[in-house]
Amino acid sequence: MALRKAQPAPAEMDDEPERTKRWEGGYERTWEILKEDESGSLKATIEDILFKAKRKRLYEHHGQVRLGMMRHLYVVIDGSRTMEDQDLKPNRLTCTLKLLEYFVEEYFDQNPISQIGLIVTKSKRAEKMTELSGNSKKHVTALKKAVDMNCSGEPSLYNSLNLAMQTLKHMPGHTSREVLVVLSSLTTCDPANIYDLIKCLKAVKVRVSVIGLSAEVRVCTVLARETGGTYHVILDESHYKELLMHHVSPPPASSTSECSLIRMGFPQHTIASLSDQDAKPSFSMVQLENNSDPGLTLGGYFCPQCRAKYCELPVECKICGLTLVSAPHLARSYHHLFPLDAFQEVPLEEYKGERYANLICDNGCTCGSYNFFCHKSKNSWQQLLCCWRSWVFGWCEAPLALRNTCSFHGL
Repeated sequence: MALRKAQPAPAEMDDEPERTKRWEGGYERTWEILKEDESGSLKATIEDILFKAKRKRLYEHHGQVRLGMMRHLYVVIDGSRTMEDQDLKPNRLTCTLKLLEYFVEEYFDQNPISQIGLIVTKSKRAEKMTELSGNSKKHVTALKKAVDMNCSGEPSLYNSLNLAMQTLKHMPGHTSREVLVVLSSLTTCDPANIYDLIKCLKAVKVRVSVIGLSAEVRVCTVLARETGGTYHVILDESHYKELLMHHVSPPPASSTSECSLIRMGFPQHTIASLSDQDAKPSFSMVQLENNSDPGLTLGGYFCPQCRAKYCELPVECKICGLTLVSAPHLARSYHHLFPLDAFQEVPLEEYKGERYANLICDNGCTCGSYNFFCHKSKNSWQQLLCCWRSWVFGWCEAPLALRNTCSFHGL
């Protein structure tokens, strides 16, 4: 079997940002950062490092930044044999699919007028699991079915990116074009020079980010740097989840991206009575496309332009192409433009004897209006604990965590 030598990176791509050489710096004494707890575990130290990194990103996330509100994102999933490794429980594939299900739900919760698609690469090939769509149920169903997928061969980074680029390059200029690669393997088997493809991705303004499950790979570093994306390698499952959630918020738009007014329709949900003689049962466009039950119904959302019927929003009309949304969908996309201010962490002892005396947590955060925040909530905009007189309401990761971690007076 003949082996092909890997293509070297072009000179212009091989130039990394200048930084101090390791032997020119002083001793960092990194071993002093690691501290064991009473049981000899390093879990508390790792959680503290991750929390500080999260706080740093929040401080760097400023408002008044131009963002791509309408996003088109392809998620590339490595399906090679390395996904059967069990360093993530029960294995890398199952853990990845479970986290991606949560990612898809959060993505559409905070980006309701955006679209996402799934690509899997294995055995030197790449194929689409789902097309670009705003239907979260469709993607979650595909991810659940992929649990039984047979992991084999090597991934092909070239074929995956090329497949995504063929669709994304036709997207309107006012939308963001993104690819998120979840790469487990340390190798890629490509049919051509991938550095030529990186130039094409940069030319059509496709932003590629990579999450590595093993170790840093040189080609991924160049790929992320040249296309304006990010590249991180996970530490554990919690860090993996945090890196995925980092891609839920829309990235800053480039200065050369187009500005355009988008026509949108705001249909109201109408329900006809069975006693109404003029009521005419009809199929929705989604049911006709997917051949799914139920069949004829009386109510639904009707496109104000062509009167096509749909069961849920948001959706792009199949007949006239008008984007159909509701006001809350725009509001959920709009809130990214005005993020919450950075919080200041304070020990709980400072609030003993006040209205926070019944809030049982180790630490909390405050903002300028002296409201109390919990850093253990699901995402940044849900970290708000609204304090109204003596009442404290809030969100935590789960109802059980709400009872065990945070006890609120009056709830």
